[in-house]
Amino acid sequence: MNRTSDFMDLLETFFSEYMPYSKGLSVNTVRSYKYSFRLLIEYIYAKENIAADEITFGQLNFDTVNGFLLWLETDRKSSVSTRNLRLTALSSFADYTQNRNIDAATIFMNAVKRVPVKTPSEKPRTVFTLDEVSVLLKLPDSRTAIGMRDKVLLNLMYASGARAQEICDLTVCNIQFQNDVTKLTITGKGNKTRRIIIAKPCAQLLKEYLAYRGITSDLNRHIFSSQTHEYMTISCIEEIYKKYLSLAKAQNPMLFREAHYSPHTMRHTTATHMLEAGVPLMAIKNFLGHSSVTTTQRYAELSQGTINKHIRDWNDRWFPVSESVHPPEAPKNRLPDFLI
Repeated sequence: MNRTSDFMDLLETFFSEYMPYSKGLSVNTVRSYKYSFRLLIEYIYAKENIAADEITFGQLNFDTVNGFLLWLETDRKSSVSTRNLRLTALSSFADYTQNRNIDAATIFMNAVKRVPVKTPSEKPRTVFTLDEVSVLLKLPDSRTAIGMRDKVLLNLMYASGARAQEICDLTVCNIQFQNDVTKLTITGKGNKTRRIIIAKPCAQLLKEYLAYRGITSDLNRHIFSSQTHEYMTISCIEEIYKKYLSLAKAQNPMLFREAHYSPHTMRHTTATHMLEAGVPLMAIKNFLGHSSVTTTQRYAELSQGTINKHIRDWNDRWFPVSESVHPPEAPKNRLPDFLI
């Protein structure tokens, strides 16, 4: 029996037939699962020097699967949530293989079942301050093609609060320039769409960028592309953020003091700044495309800026300015095509 063919043939039909047609899963979910297996193949090659077309089910034992998930957390610095997402992809494929080649896939299935799902620790969301956002949005050099793209991308993510995947999926037909109003149609989780209005300065940047690329009337073109592909990926956006955050930290040592930032930080930032500006929770919920207002309410607990403002107002109202006093002086003290 050709075990290599077993694994790759089943993996290919899993992505080309089962996920999109039998299960009817979204393009984004399929893409996310593919990325999980690209990472697994990368890990196996790096640790075992086994190429993609040489992988067999027998090699996917507990040590390999568990080692892969540990590698994600330690080497790639993935969050627990991301680690669990990768495990879910492996589990889904393991379930699929059991109905097609149970003998070949038993080792893999048992390995996946032995790996527990981790509980993410509750950590406060990281957000950019207004000063930090201002620094980030000004960093890209719009005199270059890449700089212009990055400037528009960062501005649009702040103006829309969109997820990285939603930004990758945007095409020209998703933008409507109407007199003084610019609307954006965003497709989010579960293929749910929402229509939002973006700020005029960002809308003007976006309009100029589409004209620069010559795609204003090409409705099916993606707004943002990488240097090598028409379709930009989340990993590309992550690299863009990494690049500019590194520059920002070097130039502004008193800012950007948190240990970790990601593209999703900008979404948290948009929500927090909207809350601090007095935008109602339900409006923020619809703007961000949250399925429940409970998700949006978490930002109310997060917004230290709002807390500080209320405390300042309280101090100003109840503690009038008094005459100065003078206290005593203090003491001195390589991959298969179907995965791409």
